Amino acid sequence: MTKAFYDDNAETYANRGRKLPTARLDAFLSALSEKARILELGCGGGQDCAYMLSRGFDVLPTDGSAELARQAEKLVGRPVKVMRFEELSASEEFDGIWAEASLLHVPRSDLPAILGLIHNALKEDSIFHASFKAGTAEGHDGFGRYYNYPSRKWLQELLVAGGWRDVTIDEADGGGYDGKPTRWLYLVARK
Repeated sequence: MTKAFYDDNAETYANRGRKLPTARLDAFLSALSEKARILELGCGGGQDCAYMLSRGFDVLPTDGSAELARQAEKLVGRPVKVMRFEELSASEEFDGIWAEASLLHVPRSDLPAILGLIHNALKEDSIFHASFKAGTAEGHDGFGRYYNYPSRKWLQELLVAGGWRDVTIDEADGGGYDGKPTRWLYLVARK
């Protein structure tokens, strides 16, 4: 149902008036060396990828929705790899992984394995950024999209158990596509 939403609403979703998370992007990019190789998981409309490319980074954008990937390609001017998170097979290939508002769709039971694939795809001492809608139990929004809604404590424990270092999770109020007030968790961790 989540993938169907993005396939069916790709153009509207990609072209919505989304505010670029510039402060988070700049903090992420400043932790990387010049021209670092970045994997973006769930690029959506491609705005974050376009920003990272404009800063001179080597970005591989991916999305699980073929329709959304096509929309992003129009913006970034390069192919977007259509890939589900569980298809990630890279090994020590990336200097950074950016997953803004994408891993929040991974079922809670699958999240440890997906985080393991992400850990494996990063080079040693590399950086990982992700954001989640905070909560206490998984569920669906008004559009039928699945969310894992983790608590800060649950997410922190999951990352530490997975071997991540220097885990920081910030919380902030914001919004989302559904227009509802949302409590967000922003995590940064190091392999």
